[in-house]
Amino acid sequence: MKNEGIEGTERFVSPDKGRGLRAVKHFSLGELVFACPAYSYVLTVNERGAHCEHCFTRREDLFKCGDWPMHKLECVAMCAYGENWCPSETVRLVARLIMKQRVTTERTPSERLLLLKEFESHLDKMDSEKDEMNQVDITALHHFYSKHISDLPDHQALNELFAQVNCNGFTIEDEELSHLGSAVFPDVALMNHSCSPNVIVTYKGTVAEVRAVKEISPGEEILNSYIDLLYPTDDRKERLLDSYFFTCQCTECTTKSKDKAKMEIRKLSSPPEPGEIKTMVLYARNVIEDELLEMCELSLEKMGAIFADTNVYMLHMMYQAMGVCLYMQDWDGAMSYGEKIIHPYSVHYPAYSLNVASMYLKLGRLYLGLEKKTQGVKALKKALAVMEVAHGKDHHYVAEVKREIEEQK
Repeated sequence: MKNEGIEGTERFVSPDKGRGLRAVKHFSLGELVFACPAYSYVLTVNERGAHCEHCFTRREDLFKCGDWPMHKLECVAMCAYGENWCPSETVRLVARLIMKQRVTTERTPSERLLLLKEFESHLDKMDSEKDEMNQVDITALHHFYSKHISDLPDHQALNELFAQVNCNGFTIEDEELSHLGSAVFPDVALMNHSCSPNVIVTYKGTVAEVRAVKEISPGEEILNSYIDLLYPTDDRKERLLDSYFFTCQCTECTTKSKDKAKMEIRKLSSPPEPGEIKTMVLYARNVIEDELLEMCELSLEKMGAIFADTNVYMLHMMYQAMGVCLYMQDWDGAMSYGEKIIHPYSVHYPAYSLNVASMYLKLGRLYLGLEKKTQGVKALKKALAVMEVAHGKDHHYVAEVKREIEEQK
């Protein structure tokens, strides 16, 4: 395939960011900027049997439609190890990348502007912990695949490939942001980050779709978000530096315009000292990182002594608690948390956020299950309004939500 580029866009050198993508035509709100098929991908193990391994279609009556040469690689390895077959998703993805590279001699439809081999690895910036994780993955690749992939790349090449995938890989999610798998989309990886992005990435099977969530003018850089944007500036910057090795200087990070609302403190007769607030933030982040879901209620009570319910760390803990309620089939409890979360989410997240849409979806489906028809339809319609922009009006997830609304008439 020749390098034909992507219509309406061009690759360029972005000041202070390196290579990037910019518009050469106007894109309207909700317009598809471009679509990119996955160069390589894997379905997460937990979704086997519920989604097709090849096209990620969600259906009960799965049938053979897959890419057998790629599946054969994994199938043989799985059969050889039986219950002891347990490579990580990253290892599985890298194994497929290696096989794809061996049979690919030309530029693929996934690489119209950026080749896989051009990915940044940032090996020189990795700390000892990340390097150790890389070595564990390399060892696992040899253990599970060396008998099935002849002549694996040497250690240096594998070290770079794993680092490239960790920096440039994508998580494919469904309409409720549940994890479906991992993939590499070279052209999507070309976009630089902003905490106030003008595009959003959604998925139609194993194809990434990039849609405008703002009006984009010719000459304007096309910017995506690499992380969850719920959190305040210092937190976002730390996450970006840790995972992507750069310090964000976007407008949102320099103005910190939403930080006050995101870090709202309760109105107390004796306001907490700055040190108390800092200590509570550290506590909140440690609990979040350890995912101690059984401590949700206790943690909310402790943090609630200082943080308002709209504080982003309270919201994160409420989201975890909602997940526990859903797991325990405590539908009323899940609904109660969802109702507390949804309005602050709508304030803190950018317009047309998938996080907001997924929360409206969860709430809408909870309401309908609890026979609260009016509230359920209202929530589903709010989810639909976001999804029609973020996913596009012709997406099958949009069709599913429309069908759910129609069934209530």
